[in-house]
Amino acid sequence: MSNVQPSQVPVKKPANRRVDNFKDFYRRLRKNKAALVGLYVLVFLFLVSIFGALDANYNILGVNSNATNLTDKLMGPSAQYWFGTDHLGRDIFYRILHGMYITLGVGFAATFMAALVGVPIGLLAGYYGGWLDTVIMRLMDILLAFPGILLALAIVSVLGGSTINVTIAIAIGALPQFARIVRGSTLTTRKLEYVDAIRAIGAKDGKIIFQHILPNILSPIIVNTTLFIATAILSAAGLSFLGLGVQPPTPEWGAMLNDGRNYMYQAAHITFFPGMMIVIVVLAFNLFGDGLRDAFDPKAKK
Repeated sequence: MSNVQPSQVPVKKPANRRVDNFKDFYRRLRKNKAALVGLYVLVFLFLVSIFGALDANYNILGVNSNATNLTDKLMGPSAQYWFGTDHLGRDIFYRILHGMYITLGVGFAATFMAALVGVPIGLLAGYYGGWLDTVIMRLMDILLAFPGILLALAIVSVLGGSTINVTIAIAIGALPQFARIVRGSTLTTRKLEYVDAIRAIGAKDGKIIFQHILPNILSPIIVNTTLFIATAILSAAGLSFLGLGVQPPTPEWGAMLNDGRNYMYQAAHITFFPGMMIVIVVLAFNLFGDGLRDAFDPKAKK
């Protein structure tokens, strides 16, 4: 007979499916070098934007990015002015640093607002269907009939140019995108057997929607959110470039492009550095978003 007591028999812990799924997801994401580069760039820019926000409000470095110095206007990059100065003698490097949190903040806030409204709308339309689905989708189709930038222009023209109004305008233009993606995923998920089983034991619609369907359609929502932040940043920069977004002298990158458009031949650095920062941020979000989409794909090779 064995001398091993029942209490001494090792018991294998049941596998945590969520932990295993996350490990598989991270392993697929780690294989995508471009996505990792995008992630590292975004983390770095996020940390820099936090410092820029603190410096802009508490003057840690002792430099006012809105202070004019006509004696040093239109100076090129140098040891004193790393990115040169603009037509008013303002240091472009510090203006980019102080404007980073504004540009990123508008992108994140607009995306969050669009998801906050679009996701529940899509869930309700996809789950209940019928006349509710028809009404919601026709409203979304009306919004989709207008190009995003034109719709944002119209809204900002009515509300006025400001950071908050630009954020609201971009968020309204993004509603159909979130609603349609969530609706499509909900239509597929609600037909699965586990949803029928939960409904059969008497679960309420709210519990089924938010506790069982929503967690299973988070993947496309996360991917769409990441990719749309880049679109929101571009839209905000475009509105500011047209003079309808963040108002001067706030150092928003799109507004800085507008400041330098009359000096492109005389002092190209005024538009080059803000433009490059927009390109870097948008490219980083797109690379990371594409990597997330591939990592969430269950058909991806492990």
